[in-house]
Formats: sequence, structure tokens, C-alpha cells
Amino acid sequence: MSGIFNPLLIIFGLSSVCCVMIIINRMYKADNYNLKIEFNPLQFLYYLSWLSFEIVKANLKVTKIILSKSLPNNQRFLKVKYSQNSDFFQVVFANSITLTPGTISTETEPEYFLIHALDYNPADIDSLNKMDLRVTKLESGGAK
Repeated sequence: MSGIFNPLLIIFGLSSVCCVMIIINRMYKADNYNLKIEFNPLQFLYYLSWLSFEIVKANLKVTKIILSKSLPNNQRFLKVKYSQNSDFFQVVFANSITLTPGTISTETEPEYFLIHALDYNPADIDSLNKMDLRVTKLESGGAK
């Protein structure tokens, strides 16, 4: 993607792709696990646009915190329950939380995630629950 077509770089690129394909093939033979994901592509695009807007809002909030003279004293760890059944959509939910500036998923437990919030507000729980419901809608294909 650099625009440089040096034969040595092309050989390195092709050999690295071949190595990755060999490793993936060996991993598949070792565990024989296929990941099957069913979701509505339109619902997924809607979720991505909503998540992008949430990321922008959180960026503005974190920027305000950084530029203020005093740091917030209300950092907190939160337990957030998740309602997804599949591991894949649990990962989507945890990564969505981490992608949103000011929050990070720190630990995964069987029924909840442990989240660190930079500037805790009781409304954060509601917004995390809404995010959970949106990811659950993705998992069910928009049926809920």
C-alpha cells in the first residue's frame, strides 16, 4: 500500500501471506472450529453508524476532560451485564465499549464485564445497557 513496487518487498509480502495461510490452515486442522455468524447487514450498518456517533460524542467529552484544569475525581469500575449468547457478539460488545473513549473493558466474567470509566456518570449505565441491547439486536438479526 506504500506505492513502492520493489521486487524484494513483493516477495516479502507474498511470503508473509503464504506463512499466514499455512498457520491458519494448521490451526483449522487442530481445532476444526468454524465460526458461523448470522446477522442482518443493514442492522449492522445501522449499528456502526450509531457507534461512530457515540465515539464522536465520547471523544468530545474526553477532550473536555483533558483540556480542563482539574482531572475528574469520579473514575470508577462498573459491572455491566451482557445479554449476548454467542462469544462473537460478546466480543463485539466488549470491543464497542473499549472503542468508546473514556471507557475500557478490563475483565470478562461469565455474566458481566468489568468496565473502567474515566468520568463516571449514572447515565453511563443506561447508555451501556442501550449498547448491550443494540448488540443483542445484531445477534438476533434485528428480531427483538
